[in-house]
Amino acid sequence: MTLVTPVPPAHAADDVDIIRRIGRGDRGALEQLYDDNAGWLTVRLSRRCGNPELVDTALQDTFLTIWKKASRYQPTGDVGAWIWTIAIRRLIDQLRKHPPPSPTAAIAPLADVIDQEVPLALGHTELGEAFASLDPELQAVMAATALDGLTNSEAADLLGIPTGTVKSRLSRARLMLKEQLR
Repeated sequence: MTLVTPVPPAHAADDVDIIRRIGRGDRGALEQLYDDNAGWLTVRLSRRCGNPELVDTALQDTFLTIWKKASRYQPTGDVGAWIWTIAIRRLIDQLRKHPPPSPTAAIAPLADVIDQEVPLALGHTELGEAFASLDPELQAVMAATALDGLTNSEAADLLGIPTGTVKSRLSRARLMLKEQLR
């Protein structure tokens, strides 16, 4: 069975209009944005955190943030990417308030994500094969920083490890990938 990774729906130019309407206080536009995006956001956030309450809070905080920041939105990229950036940061905020009981508890759900999303992102390429050969801890750091675009500090919060550990694992992963791709 092939698992399909949920992705944001294909956003059209009118999604920028929806954001602008939200910025002018249009609650109907916010409801429409929520209806269009809450499903894929919930699935992706759930893959990064096994606590449904934290995921739900992060989701609600995401749309509250959108409500507050929509008037300042600059359409420099895809609306879905903007929403995802907000959502992953709201999840990190929740994880800061309620850290996992151990670093391995944070990495366990990421292992499933990595197994499912990285092959789709990298395909059956040399890079994908090299990535798959990395230790799970190195894969988790690479996925958080490279796939989700988190800073080292944000990745540390998400994974429940020190920032220095993220940096050293990232450095080690990069070296290993370079060696394997020669």
